[in-house]
Amino acid sequence: MKGIMIQGTSSDAGKSLIATALCRAFSNEGFRTAPFKSQNMSNNSYVTKDGNEIGRAQGIQAEAARTEAAVWMNPILLKPQSAQNAEVILLGKAVNSLSGRSYRESFYEKGLETIREALSLLDAQYELLVIEGAGSPVEINLKDKELVNMKVAEMADVPVILVADIDRGGVFASIVGTLELFTKQERQRVAGIIINKFRGDITLFEDGIRWIEERTGIPVLGVLPYLDDHMIDAEDSLSIQAAVPRAGGGILDIAVLRPPFISNFSDIDPFYYEDDVNIRWVRYLSEAGSPDAVIIPGTKSTIRDLRYFKEKGLADWIVRYAADGGSIAGICGGYQMLGRRLIDMAGSDTGNPNEKEKGLNLIPADTIFHERKKTVQVKGSLHSSTNLPVKEILDGYEIHLGETVLEEDFDGNRLLLLQNGEEDGFYGNEGRLVGTYMHHIFHNDEWRGEWLNSLRKQKGIPSKEPVRIKALKDRKYNELAENMIQHLDWGKLKEIVFSWRKQNEMA
Repeated sequence: MKGIMIQGTSSDAGKSLIATALCRAFSNEGFRTAPFKSQNMSNNSYVTKDGNEIGRAQGIQAEAARTEAAVWMNPILLKPQSAQNAEVILLGKAVNSLSGRSYRESFYEKGLETIREALSLLDAQYELLVIEGAGSPVEINLKDKELVNMKVAEMADVPVILVADIDRGGVFASIVGTLELFTKQERQRVAGIIINKFRGDITLFEDGIRWIEERTGIPVLGVLPYLDDHMIDAEDSLSIQAAVPRAGGGILDIAVLRPPFISNFSDIDPFYYEDDVNIRWVRYLSEAGSPDAVIIPGTKSTIRDLRYFKEKGLADWIVRYAADGGSIAGICGGYQMLGRRLIDMAGSDTGNPNEKEKGLNLIPADTIFHERKKTVQVKGSLHSSTNLPVKEILDGYEIHLGETVLEEDFDGNRLLLLQNGEEDGFYGNEGRLVGTYMHHIFHNDEWRGEWLNSLRKQKGIPSKEPVRIKALKDRKYNELAENMIQHLDWGKLKEIVFSWRKQNEMA
């Protein structure tokens, strides 16, 4: 098959971003392009149109490639539930929860079979694959049963581009060290090197480029600048953005609690583009401060992360903050935490059936965890009982095990009326307390603008029109592709892609 694989010298080297840029660049040139990552470990996931779950990075890359995301683009997704265990999502559906050792011992052959099937199906439908690796391809203790780096490059028979992150330092050692740890056969598959996240005067790195090429015999295809406003959803929590500095310090201060098993943190991304909003990720009570609003995001393990908040004193702080009139928004697991009780009947949240935990008791609701997960794209509108002027159709997706049941005649309103007729979420305290199962609700511009304007009103500052995120995003895909082409030897990279099989046949 025709394609290219992006591997990195480390995690967070920029593989996902470069793969996304390549998907759009090849699509812009008229190629039917699909992304592929055989095995993804991330709690930041994406729900396909048919209700299956894949890694968010591959969903975004499919958007960049102008094609519909499908389970074949990420056949295996591992969602960490604890330091030892992860939920295994196979072809979009949860099949088991395994420890790292159990996964390696019991799943390897099944994984290989599934990857071969996925590659074959994609090869039949698309002209070109952009394949992404994971972490480092030379983790020696894991290489004998790896399913995501050189093994996949060999199965697909595609060339590999090695990406190194210069921003973290040690770029020369990371490149040479990675290449030295490849076998001779693996190293021959590496057709180019990309230096990523460069800051400063590129002419000061020209000697470095020459040294790398002379030392390795592999061409440096380009040096990509550090980008911090690309709007491309991050793959995992290593890429959670730090607070964005604002000229005025950020008039609106929003604290986002960061649980250990955070999921779908891309829910927060739109706030980074509102120029008067400052986002702070909070893990400890000492970081809480006095924000204008608090967001509690999703989590892969609601009960475990609620216990973490209690242990750190953040749970009591949230309760006091609410009593003092603070504004709180809970999304998915964060919504579940706002209720009275969480009951893990099936053991699907904690691993222990019938485990219970008291919630924050801010919403009159109980959450019961069942064995079967709900994964679905959803659309709806703000519930008429909220009396809010937002008329847009909101869209997002749900990924959750729990069902949250509000008591009859509760004091408050539902937040959403979905197009399937279901009601979702909670809206109370004149909008100062909201919860929902809809991920990406804040990606809906009118609703985000309404919520932020309520905070501005409380603070005594003028209302603003929201940034139009949806309109910006497609332009950002093109800008990302153009930026990459500008800083790469694009002709050389295409030559590598399209001449690889011919070179191999001649050899």
